[in-house]
Amino acid sequence: MVKKNQKVAWIILNRPEKLNAINAIMLKELSEATGILEKEANVGCIIIKGVGERAFSSGADLTELLELTQETAAKFSTMGQQVFSKLEKISKPVIAEIGGYALGGGLELALACDFRMASDDAVLGCPETKMGLIPAWGGTQRLPLAVGLSNSKRLIMLGERVKANEALEIGLVDRVVPMKNLEVEVEKLALRLVEPSVLTLKNVKQAVNSVIKVSSGGLKRETEFFVRLLSLDETKRKLTEYYESNFTQKTDRKQ
Repeated sequence: MVKKNQKVAWIILNRPEKLNAINAIMLKELSEATGILEKEANVGCIIIKGVGERAFSSGADLTELLELTQETAAKFSTMGQQVFSKLEKISKPVIAEIGGYALGGGLELALACDFRMASDDAVLGCPETKMGLIPAWGGTQRLPLAVGLSNSKRLIMLGERVKANEALEIGLVDRVVPMKNLEVEVEKLALRLVEPSVLTLKNVKQAVNSVIKVSSGGLKRETEFFVRLLSLDETKRKLTEYYESNFTQKTDRKQ
C-alpha cells in the first residue's frame, strides 16, 4: 500500500494479522512501488512502515517457506535480494520506520534502507538459525556493514534479538524514540531530507554507497546455502516447530 503527502511517500506493509510477514506477493508489490516512486519527480523521500504498532515486519512468511522446493526456494531468495537491492539503489533516501518487531527478512528490509528509526520497544534480530536457516535476502552481506563482523556473527549465529537501545549502541538503528512519537519524528526526518535538491541527494547517495557495496558473489552464496539448508528434513522440522510455537497461539511479545 502506498500513500503520498507533498514530497514524502509511504510504502506500507499491510499484513497486520501476520505481523506484516513478507511473502512473494508483498515482494512483488514492494518492487512495483519502488519503481513507481523512483519515477515520481515530486517525491523526495520514501518511508517504509508496517501497519500497527506490533511489528515493522516479523520476517518471511513461514507458511510460504514450508511449501518451497529447491527450485522455488532459490527463486524466493533471489527475488528478495533483487527487490531489496533495488530499494537500496533507488536515488531517493529511504527511511525504515521500525515499530515493534523487525526480525529476519523484516530486518533485512530495514537494512536496505538509508535510515532506520526505531520505537523504544522495538526488537530486532535474525532468528533464522533457530529454524536451521540463514538470512537469505542480503542479511549476511548488509548486517556486517552496519554493525561489524563480531556483532553480525553474534546476531546471526546465535539468533539473538536486541532491544532498541542496544540496537542503537551497535549501529543497527540510527535513532530511538518513544513509540507515541515515532511517526512524527520519522516524518520530521523525511521533511529534512527533501530540502536538498533531488539531484544532490541522488549524487550523495551514489557516492556514499560506492564506498561499501554488497557483494554479488556473497548474495549468490547466501542463496545457495539457504536452498541447501531448506532441503533438509531437520530444517523443515525446526521451521514447523518455530511456526507452531510462535504463530499458532495468541501472538505476543515473546516472539
